Amino acid sequence: MIAKYVIIVPDGAADEPIPQLGNKTILEAANIPNIDKVSIEGRQGLVRTVPAEMEPGSDVAMMSLLGYNPAKFYTGRAPIEAVAQGIELGPDDWVFRCNLVTIADEKMADHSAGHISTEEGSTLIRELAAALGTEQIKFYPGVSYRHLLKFTGLDFNVVTRPPHDIIGELISKNLPRGKNSELLIDLMAKSQAIFDEHEINRVRNDLNENPVSSIWLWGQGKKAQMESFEKRFGLKGAAITAVDLVRGLAKLIGFDLISVPGATGFVDTNYEGKAQAAIKALDKYDIVYVHVEAPDEAGHGGNIVMKKKAVEQIDKFIVAPVLEHLKKNYPQWRLLVMPDHPTPVASQAHSANPVPFAMTGSNVNGVLQKPFSEANSLQSGFMIENGYDLMEYFLKI
Repeated sequence: MIAKYVIIVPDGAADEPIPQLGNKTILEAANIPNIDKVSIEGRQGLVRTVPAEMEPGSDVAMMSLLGYNPAKFYTGRAPIEAVAQGIELGPDDWVFRCNLVTIADEKMADHSAGHISTEEGSTLIRELAAALGTEQIKFYPGVSYRHLLKFTGLDFNVVTRPPHDIIGELISKNLPRGKNSELLIDLMAKSQAIFDEHEINRVRNDLNENPVSSIWLWGQGKKAQMESFEKRFGLKGAAITAVDLVRGLAKLIGFDLISVPGATGFVDTNYEGKAQAAIKALDKYDIVYVHVEAPDEAGHGGNIVMKKKAVEQIDKFIVAPVLEHLKKNYPQWRLLVMPDHPTPVASQAHSANPVPFAMTGSNVNGVLQKPFSEANSLQSGFMIENGYDLMEYFLKI
């Protein structure tokens, strides 16, 4: 009998002790009785999802979490999101993430331009495409502030910085550098001139919302390819997410995508809808992957209250009903709850530190019956150094 498996990912939920919370982390301070139950009834530990030689992005960490070695399969963040959007990449094409950002006092003020709406963001990207696009340069609208830019017939060897990792830092010190970086810098400068007096920004300023100052190009790479999850592990899977990065990874490994109305990739997402979609999907799929971006976005915003609330919402509206459903309806099942990487509110940037995980279900025996936290996971003495080994452990205990 094939068991049913669910993985719930509160993106970026791991953190560091926070003085405002009495030196507790978000996970320690939050009211998360259901995630604690997973930890106490099952097993918790630590896993290193970001290899030492790689940057701590969700792309690398999520690839590890899904059971794939980033050193073998990773080609960049943007190529993964291109798969999600159905953008065809030739062998010589390069694609970049194209964020809409807010720059103030020559510093990166907001990596998301106030979490601009998809309608506003798409309008701006389409206008950029009309003004700056050519046969070699093509813009693709995405969701909210997350868009893509593809280059054909050009070669790059550049170093770029994720905008969410340079909040408060000078733009001049973080511009792309390397082969053909001047083209990227020129496009960013031209976008600033186009956005400067745009009607959308006038309205946003009137509403005291962060305006779109510029595009920010990063996460570059060439065409991505990965092995099928079903071929590797013998299980048919589905993913539930609001962001193109996870959609792209899911498509690359052959997972079906399940859309949830009201799933936003922010703290106002439809938590209950994601849970019900996961429960329904278990009738058809062996493994269901539920991703929630909200804690990560709150971490990037340095918002303690918002991040704590997002984790509590995930516990109450996703973990609780999914755990109950698994227990009541399947003789063989397992549930794994873990962030992909830490996004500490103090730094507002991703961290490469190991993350805690907790799993429960059939034949999962714990060694430390304590609530879920970074410290307790460390105390368990259970450490998985290669993040991509966790999936096999979860499936094959």
